[in-house]
Amino acid sequence: MLAADTRSGEPHPLKRVLVLGGYGGFGARLSRRLAGDGFEVLVAGRNLEAAKTLASRLPNATALQADRNGDIAATLDEHRPFLLIDAAGPFQQSDDRVARACIKAGVHYIDLADARDFVGAIGSLDGEARAAGVAVISGASSVPALSSAVVAELGEGMQDVRSIDMSISASNRATAGASVASAILSYVGKPVRLWRGRRWRDAIGWHMVKRKTYAVSGHPPLHRLVALADVPDHDLLVDTIAGHPSVIFRAGPEFAFQTLALWLLSWPVVWGRLASLKKISHLLLPLQGLTARLGTARSAVAIVVKGIQHGEMRSRRWTLIAENGDGVEIPTLPAQLLARALREGRFSSGARHAGGLLTLADFRTLLRDLTVSEETVEAAYAPLYQRVMGSTFTQLSRPVRAMHEVFGDGGASGEAVVTRGQSPAARLVAGLFGFPAAGKHELHVSFEEHGGIEQWIRDFSGQRFSSHLSEERGRLVERFGPFRFAFDLLVRGSGLSMEIRQWSLLRIRLPLVLAPRSTAYEWAEDEHFHFDVSIALPVIGPVVHYRGWLRQLA
Repeated sequence: MLAADTRSGEPHPLKRVLVLGGYGGFGARLSRRLAGDGFEVLVAGRNLEAAKTLASRLPNATALQADRNGDIAATLDEHRPFLLIDAAGPFQQSDDRVARACIKAGVHYIDLADARDFVGAIGSLDGEARAAGVAVISGASSVPALSSAVVAELGEGMQDVRSIDMSISASNRATAGASVASAILSYVGKPVRLWRGRRWRDAIGWHMVKRKTYAVSGHPPLHRLVALADVPDHDLLVDTIAGHPSVIFRAGPEFAFQTLALWLLSWPVVWGRLASLKKISHLLLPLQGLTARLGTARSAVAIVVKGIQHGEMRSRRWTLIAENGDGVEIPTLPAQLLARALREGRFSSGARHAGGLLTLADFRTLLRDLTVSEETVEAAYAPLYQRVMGSTFTQLSRPVRAMHEVFGDGGASGEAVVTRGQSPAARLVAGLFGFPAAGKHELHVSFEEHGGIEQWIRDFSGQRFSSHLSEERGRLVERFGPFRFAFDLLVRGSGLSMEIRQWSLLRIRLPLVLAPRSTAYEWAEDEHFHFDVSIALPVIGPVVHYRGWLRQLA
């Protein structure tokens, strides 16, 4: 953590900082910022001419040729910088040779990595860094440095954080460099490990596409399409935030067709036809250049934290919108702040990731010089079943009530016994709805709440089926694909029954006499949540019957 500045008010001696990739998309901006802060900057990279061009425009800057995959130790020995900042990338599938060389040379090290495995593994160098008396910091970028600072502020006072949802959408005019394109393509179509429903499961990189709205009062909103990106926060925030919340991070360019095109390209990777899309990264930059003059110069970040504070459900959303192309400056701010802190002696030695090292207040000292607007919005939340049932919700037993206090993300596990109708028509209907096979199953249920709508994903020994639950006109509505079923929720003792009142196909109301005969009961027994659900159809007869128990996962 940052320590007190014991030299406040004193002029800083000129410190030399070597910036690898110092003339690149992020590196050039960082080099300018460091030069403006009074550092002597060594603009380094493989292209000496590009380094010279930038260095000639900066005060106290020198160009030099250096390769992060080459003999960086010789460069450190010759130029003896106070600090090396690696802005070259990409860090996916990279090793820690630069950090190790810095430790051996007694040089502080910072990188702008957003690679999940790379950032997560930096702590393995802690003993060596301490022995050498240097600080080694990985992830000084939008994630995890800025994201963790925002989450810390939004989650302040929450005893149990349930979910963290983050997304970034970049302006189309903020042209991505080759390393950024390569980093994205490294996980497109690949498994991405996520903590959801209180367990780890694999999703697919650049899937889970979602439309996001970014809004700050007094400014036109942005509507962007974003997709799942693989970032260190998917591990780091789960491990460090109270409640072990689910974490999901999405990213996307300005235009929806760009996001969808990459989604389409992901399928050959999903199907195993291609190992990855990294080999086509050199093609994306020229294609992006064709549309570079289109769109806006507006970028946005949004982070939503949902949790429990003093027994109440609270949702807090932080949104930042950057104008005039200033969004591309943001990933460089953590390294600038950390370089200042190292110069002022406010870091102890050791190796760590950048998550939690800075506060949002630290970032605001730099954001005020950019054309950005930010806003935090807070709201209370009442769970779906409570909204439908009103005061009768409190009559339910604690296990039943707790199972329906869905907010953000949750999960439960237990056992279930399933029987199936035997007629061909019953088997066809069960297959269409994805109902589980007959037999005894290990059962896991994931609960995800977004905008007051719940998705229940039921996993019977690996066979999943899901539905969406919402409120309409005082009733609970459960949607299975194009079918919607409206229920009354009735208290039975200290338990609950669901009574069907309407049903529809594509929102066209159907005769109730033709509706499925569904009975659903929930009750508490031995402190566990128990359920018994049967579904039958007129003429066809029984389709599926499943019963069992669940316990909530902490």
